[in-house]
Amino acid sequence: MEQITPLDKDFLASVLGETDCPSSQAEQLAILRREKVTKPVIYVGTGTCGLGAGAGYTLAAVKNYVEKNNLDADVVEVGCVGLCVVEPIMDVQLPGKNRVSFQEVTEDKVDGILSAIFKGEVVQESVLGQYRGDGAWDNTPFIDEHPFFAPQTRWVLANCGRINPSRLEEYIANGGYVALKKALTTMTSDQVCDEVLESGLRGRGGGGFPTGKKWKFVNKNDPHRYLVCNADEGDPGAFMDRAVIEGDPHRLLEGMAIAAYAIGAQKAYIYIRAEYPLAIQRLKHAIAEAKANNLLGQNILGTDFSLEMVIKMGAGAFVCGEETALMHSIEGKRGMPRPRPPFPAVKGLFQHPTIINNVETMANVPGIIAKGAKWFNAVGTDGSKGTKVFALSGKVARTGLVEVAMGTSLRKVIYDIGGGIANGKAYKAVQIGGPSGGCIPEAKIDIEIDYESLKTVGAMMGSGGLVVMDEDNCMVDVAKFFMDFIQRESCGKCTPCREGTRRMLEILNRITRSDRKETEEETLQRFQSIIHLEELAKVIRDTSLCGLGQTAPNPVLSTLNWFRDEYEAHVFERRCPAKACIELIHYEIMADACKGCTLCSKKCPVGAISGEPKKAHTIDTEKCIACGACFDSCRFSAIRKV
Repeated sequence: MEQITPLDKDFLASVLGETDCPSSQAEQLAILRREKVTKPVIYVGTGTCGLGAGAGYTLAAVKNYVEKNNLDADVVEVGCVGLCVVEPIMDVQLPGKNRVSFQEVTEDKVDGILSAIFKGEVVQESVLGQYRGDGAWDNTPFIDEHPFFAPQTRWVLANCGRINPSRLEEYIANGGYVALKKALTTMTSDQVCDEVLESGLRGRGGGGFPTGKKWKFVNKNDPHRYLVCNADEGDPGAFMDRAVIEGDPHRLLEGMAIAAYAIGAQKAYIYIRAEYPLAIQRLKHAIAEAKANNLLGQNILGTDFSLEMVIKMGAGAFVCGEETALMHSIEGKRGMPRPRPPFPAVKGLFQHPTIINNVETMANVPGIIAKGAKWFNAVGTDGSKGTKVFALSGKVARTGLVEVAMGTSLRKVIYDIGGGIANGKAYKAVQIGGPSGGCIPEAKIDIEIDYESLKTVGAMMGSGGLVVMDEDNCMVDVAKFFMDFIQRESCGKCTPCREGTRRMLEILNRITRSDRKETEEETLQRFQSIIHLEELAKVIRDTSLCGLGQTAPNPVLSTLNWFRDEYEAHVFERRCPAKACIELIHYEIMADACKGCTLCSKKCPVGAISGEPKKAHTIDTEKCIACGACFDSCRFSAIRKV
């Protein structure tokens, strides 16, 4: 166990409201909140996205600059602020001046940016924005006015990218653990459940079941109860939970401690995939800090409540996102779902009552308890309260983590926050909710994002992945991608999911490949593909054992609903309108543009291109394997896809 030096007890007691806060301590809190600094502070975003963009080299360059120039400055590692597309991000805060954030700071830019700012100058071309404060830099925009951040309502992500996730005192200085203290000393467990229920908080990891109601279902006749945080996050394009843990781990721990108190659990598990090593590292450190300061462990904050926190690493099986499979995995069994009822709240982990919520759900709890249910439910729609964090990725200009009020339109998220479709392409669809979700076409882009409205277009909130697609995406190919993922990740326990998804994938493969060697019987099967897909989808949806199997056909049903014409083009016309399915692409050389340079014929691996030098060439479509080598090599744009 990591050795942690406990915080000063008088400091902790006053911050949590047990004693009056002296003026000297108020100044200390201001320093911890970075409202004022006594020496330069350089922050480097070292979340997984930042490190992937080279933040490790940036950090090394910063440290080298500080050492080389013999500077008395702090170098602080923070999590991801959300705008992943401009990583690595480096912030600099000088005494008496606002904190300034710089984007795309690769190691070669560090010396120039730091040398300038220490001279009182800001390299404007690298500026992301400055934070609010009393020491504004001239001609430098404020970061909260940046189009990516301005429309957001950042509650769960409030500390991410701003505080040092490895310093408990910074989390506490920003209001941390006040909610836990309030719950343990002024509220009963039932009152905590009631407050969460009144807030309207719904589970942020799937179907959106009311969190307070779920907690109230727990069987309190059994003295052994468990709390589980699902941090498995297996959806393609989802990285919200990872970023929250990497940037603000104590928010999760505080939310879990309050939830455990509410249901009477004395042991809690964080189930997290082993592919998140940085998140696991910061969680372990945060747990050690909390235990050293009596915020976890025995008799928390001098009360009768005790809680043991355990990290359980999963092997990355998608099915373990389903709560009964997840519990089997924690128990050391193969991760496979079981029928319900009994529901986990009655009979769950180790046959005892268990409540399971995901990271974002837990991270919302401290704010609700500290500020009240009315504060939380003042934001959102009638049926969906608060905010929602989304992972915005795909063909959008500004990718990253986005937190918006429930009811925000999809158009606002993609165009105002995300900056629209990258490279001037046209919007086609967005896949929301991962493999269990659905796609939303251009005709429905003005839909408000909440649990109920998404269902009306055949989609679901899910964990919050938003994968944006443009005109170059083939929706049949998109459905095939998700079906391939689902088929490989099926646990195999029930026949409808195990065999049904395999058959659906076979059909999708059939209609996206060439028909050159197709038999008459195979041609007939292809003509019936759409009917078979719809029939299979309904059977799988209605008869699969768990929620993952029941939602497995969603990508196909959703794309069939909105893009049926693309399926029909593949099936009956043997063409891909988006020109993305390789075997359905044909290449032709435009005679008026061909210079006869012979480069394409030299690159063709099957000798399908013929022609004399300096004369127009031709492609033998019978020989062509549609590899695209000729298209990529042509310097005169004389070859086109048809």
